[in-house]
Amino acid sequence: MEKLTQYRFRCTLTLGDIYGQVVAWLVVVFASLAAALSLMSRPIYALASVGLIVVVSLPFLLFAFVSTLFNHIEITPLEPARR
Repeated sequence: MEKLTQYRFRCTLTLGDIYGQVVAWLVVVFASLAAALSLMSRPIYALASVGLIVVVSLPFLLFAFVSTLFNHIEITPLEPARR
């Protein structure tokens, strides 16, 4: 039976890599809060607008974050001496 090769997984993601995405998410959150405040006289519309903004924007922001995370994962095989 052949020996399995061992790999080292290393994440090189830093805050600078996702800083723009964090700022974009904060803009979305504040925009939804502003929409809710402007519709305060109609609570159902305010809740619906916040829910719609968050539900529509969340998949795009999650995709951007996950794809950035996957681009910063290094997989390197370990040398036999380092095992």
